[in-house]
Amino acid sequence: MQARLPLPEIDAQTKRVLLTGASGLVGGEVLKRLLTPGEPFEIVAPTRVPLAVQSPRLKNVVYDSSTAERRTDSGLRRSLAGFQSEVWICALGTTMGKAGNQAAFVAVDRDLVLKFASLARFLGARHAILVSSVGASAKSGSFYLRIKAEAERGLAEQNFPRVDILRPGLLLGERGERRRAERAAQVTAPLWNPLLVGPLSRFRAIEASAVGAAAVNLARGGGSGWFVHEYAGIREAAKSR
Repeated sequence: MQARLPLPEIDAQTKRVLLTGASGLVGGEVLKRLLTPGEPFEIVAPTRVPLAVQSPRLKNVVYDSSTAERRTDSGLRRSLAGFQSEVWICALGTTMGKAGNQAAFVAVDRDLVLKFASLARFLGARHAILVSSVGASAKSGSFYLRIKAEAERGLAEQNFPRVDILRPGLLLGERGERRRAERAAQVTAPLWNPLLVGPLSRFRAIEASAVGAAAVNLARGGGSGWFVHEYAGIREAAKSR
């Protein structure tokens, strides 16, 4: 892990973003939009593997995944010394299949998310944008959705002045890894999406690019409060500027 970031000069209009999960499907979409020419963002992206993309406005800090639980608080804080963040965007997430067991899943989707939330507050972030999941609820019969809800609840304890929770349904887009069941659902989404109307519309599949656009557009804003965006809200946020 590198010891310290050489930070370039930035002007008063620059908004500094801590982006976690940049190597994933949604995180990659977020990163691409943050780095669009003309956008006023300076980004630090901690990842477990180096990012392929490079930019003078991007600093990629690689952390050791085998010791992430111990080093997120100490090692990364030292690595990010001097970086002040206004916004934290979190697109971290795994699957039960990839994690291998419930404990490993919780370590990423709840514990690591909340460790980065604490780090973001340490760096001065006042605005948190978390990609969660539609149906997240402490009362859900789904272990996956209960853990998502626990991450949301833990985020509330960090006292960010503004929080935006994005709760997309099935994500549409090309992943770097094979997920056969998810791919089958993506192929059939155009057939069943129109059938989900009224209260069920929040469960519609949505493009990862739309979720990424929504996160970046929300990052431009200010104000305070706690906001939850599901299918319609994500669509609206994705098109606003």
